[in-house]
Amino acid sequence: MSAKSGFSSSLFTRSVLVKSAAATATALLAAGAAAGLGPAASAATVCSTSPSSCGYPDATNTGVPSGRTLQTVPGQVSSGPGWYYDTRGWVQVTGNGANLTGLYIPYNVNISASNVTLNDDEIMAGGANSMGVSLRHTSGVTIENTTITGINATSGRLMTGIKDVFSDSTGLVVNANNISNFETGVQLEAGLVENNYIHDPGYMSADHTNGVMSNGDNTPLTITHNTIFNSLGQTDDIALFQDFSGQANRTITNNLLGGGAYSIYGGATNEASYGVPTNITVTGNRIATNYFANGGAYGPVAYFDSSGTGSTWSGNTWDATGATIPSP
Repeated sequence: MSAKSGFSSSLFTRSVLVKSAAATATALLAAGAAAGLGPAASAATVCSTSPSSCGYPDATNTGVPSGRTLQTVPGQVSSGPGWYYDTRGWVQVTGNGANLTGLYIPYNVNISASNVTLNDDEIMAGGANSMGVSLRHTSGVTIENTTITGINATSGRLMTGIKDVFSDSTGLVVNANNISNFETGVQLEAGLVENNYIHDPGYMSADHTNGVMSNGDNTPLTITHNTIFNSLGQTDDIALFQDFSGQANRTITNNLLGGGAYSIYGGATNEASYGVPTNITVTGNRIATNYFANGGAYGPVAYFDSSGTGSTWSGNTWDATGATIPSP
């Protein structure tokens, strides 16, 4: 992550976390290999080569549906009920219940209303502090079947594809979107992230790349049935960090993950300040080796504390073999 709403103070901590977790990950992988559980175990269907053939999201079943005609903002349409193009260079959504459907928006979409729907849209923006969709004090927002991308993979990458700016939005649903060319794909603290294809991150100097990220909260968050590929050997596919609060009531299940420093950060990144995470459920995920032999550059998971009340690690497997990844 770069400097985003105070998060720059966590960059040094991120580097320390990666280094200190490496030894634990090495021990985990060795134990798995000794038990026949590592990436070299018996053959199985490899979903990472064609996720949709295994029922996971990819370019064929996420984002704007094929054949959908889009209207360009502001050239063809510049406003609608509850929203308008701001000539300073973004789309502003202020009306509760606004519905933005079938639009090509080459700008940030800034939502400060509730029960808003974005559907069948293409959103493109980019630059150091850019966001595809920003949410400010919202509830009940749905973003679905939408393509969100940076202008390019370098200086025009998105800082964040979808960002809950103040970490207080509730009832957010992020479903079946195709998100690419980002530093962070989705950043939120509560809601549902499902059926998305989050892939091909961009990179600017000092970026810490995240697929889906939480910085700490106890409001229920579910991250399920996504394909998240981070080709870079740093940070994560899914991360629960204790940056500003503890972690509790998170479910990470049935995702196809590959890349990053670790595929999953499990929430216990600052127990000295915030205690042991509780009710962290990590089940049924497939860890791919399409970028690194160990899933992530250093391993499949770091900072999951199985001693937390209600926390569960089970049924997580290697994509290449179907073999079980033991609890860290």
